[in-house]
Amino acid sequence: MNDNQRPCAIHSIDHFMLAVPDLEQARQFYDAFGLGTESQADRLLLRAADSGQVWGCLVRAPHKRLASLTFNCYEEDYAQLVERISALAPAAQAHPQARYADGHWFRDPDGILLQVRVGPKTTIDAKALYCAPPAGERGVSGRDKVKKVMPKRLSHVLLYATDVARQRAFYENALGLRLSDESAGIVAFLHAPHGSDHHLVAFAKAERAGFHHASWDVNAMEDVGLGWMQMQQAGYSRVWGPGRHVLGSNYFCYVQDPWGSWCEYSADMDHVGAGQQWPAADHAPEDSLYLWGPPPPPEFIVNAEIAA
Repeated sequence: MNDNQRPCAIHSIDHFMLAVPDLEQARQFYDAFGLGTESQADRLLLRAADSGQVWGCLVRAPHKRLASLTFNCYEEDYAQLVERISALAPAAQAHPQARYADGHWFRDPDGILLQVRVGPKTTIDAKALYCAPPAGERGVSGRDKVKKVMPKRLSHVLLYATDVARQRAFYENALGLRLSDESAGIVAFLHAPHGSDHHLVAFAKAERAGFHHASWDVNAMEDVGLGWMQMQQAGYSRVWGPGRHVLGSNYFCYVQDPWGSWCEYSADMDHVGAGQQWPAADHAPEDSLYLWGPPPPPEFIVNAEIAA
């Protein structure tokens, strides 16, 4: 791809900042989920097994809400991105507890505080293929050999949106994301054109904006199931899954956090390579949730931030 064809777009989520009422309660939940946690005086940092990258930063507030979302871009794209964003949204003040005060701060059409900065690419460049044990080798050693499931990285976030089409257009035009798939105006999935999972950001229709879930990549379907058991044993029994999605094709299990949003174990998601044209389509509503698995509980599609 030459420079004239190269897309100007963000390439990754650096981290999300989530406001919650109780940081110790949050630490217990994310520890059980398998993330590394670091408690600081006014925040809780979340890491995954494969790197020191901080994927989540939790701060205190009376009610749970998405405080901000930080995207990374390449240095050569930054000035053009800021120019493009500035034509679509006014600049905003940095979050007072931001991990990085640099970069460009602004709000999307639903008022979500966003930051774009030059930073490392945290999305994967190619899909890792799972290899089952070959014939002649034991596939399972026994429950006493099971290790704690520890996600490798943040895959994506899904946000509630008052107008899915409007959010989709803004994130395409301002940040350079591209549509992967959508369904009947109720959900849309966007990927980063420099190579990313099937979706880096997704939107689901609701009466007001909100944070639905963060999705964490694990090695295989086996880890999705073991994660489900791990959280059950830790006392977190409000789940949806295990199952498999149609859009993204990944295996999943969602666990509800103490504030009504969700954490997803995800494995084997579709990947869109750099420069690849993905065959985006508008799918039937029944395909927007799952291919197989238990029916989602009623609270899965309830925006808990509306009541708050």
